[in-house]
Amino acid sequence: VLNATNYGKENGTITASIYNTDDTNVLIEFSDDGKGIAEEHLDRIFERFYRTDKGRSRNKGGAGLGLAICKHIIEAHQQTIHVRSKLDVGTTIGFTLNNTEKN
Repeated sequence: VLNATNYGKENGTITASIYNTDDTNVLIEFSDDGKGIAEEHLDRIFERFYRTDKGRSRNKGGAGLGLAICKHIIEAHQQTIHVRSKLDVGTTIGFTLNNTEKN
């Protein structure tokens, strides 16, 4: 969500969505209507310290670890994380979580 606020449009929209994907998992997605991410960067945005726009990123602060940490946590739970983005349209980052209660 922080990336959506940092890189989305000023006064733009951020949407949070939750979907049941099957009996045991949910898909949680966060979308913005910002500038989007170029296709050539999509495979790398979950890497530690990776920046799509180094000059702009310095202005926004941060260590470049947020998405890498998210990916590590999600995958530690045997779940998945993904990104979809289109330039000048926006970005969606989503992940699955198991929603079964353990006794």
